[in-house]
Amino acid sequence: MNDQPLAGEVASVGEDGSVGYRGVTACHAVGISYRQLDYWARTTLVIPSIRDASGSGTQRLYSFRDLVVLKVVKRLLDAGVSLQNIRKAIETLRSRGVEDLAGITLISDGTTVYECRSPEEVVDLLQGGQGVFGIAIGGAFKEIQGSLTNLPAEPAQPQPVGTDAPAEPTEGDELAARRARRRAG
Repeated sequence: MNDQPLAGEVASVGEDGSVGYRGVTACHAVGISYRQLDYWARTTLVIPSIRDASGSGTQRLYSFRDLVVLKVVKRLLDAGVSLQNIRKAIETLRSRGVEDLAGITLISDGTTVYECRSPEEVVDLLQGGQGVFGIAIGGAFKEIQGSLTNLPAEPAQPQPVGTDAPAEPTEGDELAARRARRRAG
C-alpha cells in the first residue's frame, strides 16, 4: 500500500523518511473519536507503527496501514461485533505471527469474526482458529453447469391430461426405465 498522504492531508515525516499521520488526522480519516483512538493505543489494540507516545508532549504517528486497521476495527464495531471479540480476533492473528493486519480479509456476522484465507478457507478467529466453510452460490451454479454439459437431459413435457400414466422415459434416463419395467412386469 502507499504510505503517501492524500491531497490536503497533514502528515509528518519520520526519521527514516516514512510518512505518518497524527492522531487527529487519523481520527478524521477513520471516523472515530480521539478518545477511542487513545484507548485503542493504550490498550494495544492498534499501536501506531511509526511512533508511539512516550510521555507528555509526544505525538503518536500512525502509518497508512495503521489507518486501514483502525477502519476495519471501526467497521467491525459498526457491524455489532463487541470490542472484546475484535480484540480477541486481532490477538489470535498476532499470535499466529500475522503482523500486517492490513493484508487480511475479515468477515463478520455481527457476533464473531472470521478470517478469509482463500475462497475455500475461512477461519473463526474467536474459536481458536476453528475452520468454517462457506458456499458460493455462483460457484456452485457454474460447477453444476459444467457437470451437466456431458449428461443427458430430457424436455420438461407435461403429462397428458386425464391420464394417470407417466410419460414415456427418454433415452438415457435409466431410473425412469427401471420404474416403467417394474410397473409393467
